[in-house]
Amino acid sequence: MSRRPPRPPAADRARPADGEHPAGGVAEPFGERAGRVAAARRLTRRVAREQVREFLAEGPQAVREALALAGERPGAVRVVFGTDEALDRHADLADLARRAAVPVCRVTGRAAAGLSETSTPQGLVAVCRFVDVDLAGAFGAPAPRLAAVLVDVRDPGNAGTVLRSADAAGAGAVVLAADSVDPYNGKVVRASAGSLFHLPVVRGAAPAAAVGAARAAGLAVLAADAAGEADLDDLADAGTLSRPTAWLFGNEASGLPSSLAGLADARVRIPIHGRAESLNLAVAVAVCLYASARAQRVRAQAIGTGNRPGKIAGSSASAPPRAIP
Repeated sequence: MSRRPPRPPAADRARPADGEHPAGGVAEPFGERAGRVAAARRLTRRVAREQVREFLAEGPQAVREALALAGERPGAVRVVFGTDEALDRHADLADLARRAAVPVCRVTGRAAAGLSETSTPQGLVAVCRFVDVDLAGAFGAPAPRLAAVLVDVRDPGNAGTVLRSADAAGAGAVVLAADSVDPYNGKVVRASAGSLFHLPVVRGAAPAAAVGAARAAGLAVLAADAAGEADLDDLADAGTLSRPTAWLFGNEASGLPSSLAGLADARVRIPIHGRAESLNLAVAVAVCLYASARAQRVRAQAIGTGNRPGKIAGSSASAPPRAIP
């Protein structure tokens, strides 16, 4: 007669982890100590993000745009965490997640706070895969008609706002070159308001390589420079801004290195009509991109093509239709 093996000590017996429940149990929200929550919380640190190539997108707008991307690109979002209150308030997100085959995990308020990098957590966080591309992906066919290249831009709020402004202006690429801030920094993601998921983003590229890629794609290169010899308004009036263009922008404090500005077709200053010493970087980017976007739209209307696909000046690539306000 066989004997049953002795049961292991209670401390060694498998038990459901905090936030995980046995079959038939009542499903409660995951707590901050649950394994999957703890793993996601590590993504608030850059080194952990780089190891797994994943990042956190917090808030309903960012989560909504991440899920929209996941609907087109399966696997772009790993999981969505949400408190009961947030999921009730934004019920459409659960439907979006279901259609994109993305699991939704209910979490406690404390667990959501642990995944947040803000003082007022919004209760919704998505774990997303990195979305950046290389220079070939950003400037390959079909080439963008408008792009922004940021060099050594360190402020995450500025970088996120630039992504949002570039998206709104209809730009086709943003390059965070050299030692610019990590686009997956929580503040950058929040400031982009979902635009990180809308357009190609390159990170860590050498500035000269970015200029070369833009030129190879048929884009003119203009450097924003407070001491530039060309005036933005004059270029707009002359029709120069109607060409496909990559704009270069430098560090918030020191601007563009002269060696890099010298690679541009022109150094362009934004006219200051009042007594302000200068413009904030993100504002300057928006002004320049919208000036180019308007000039390109006016030219397209003048030649009767509207936003239909057409050849890019100086390039064999076809430009896709782009919505320019």
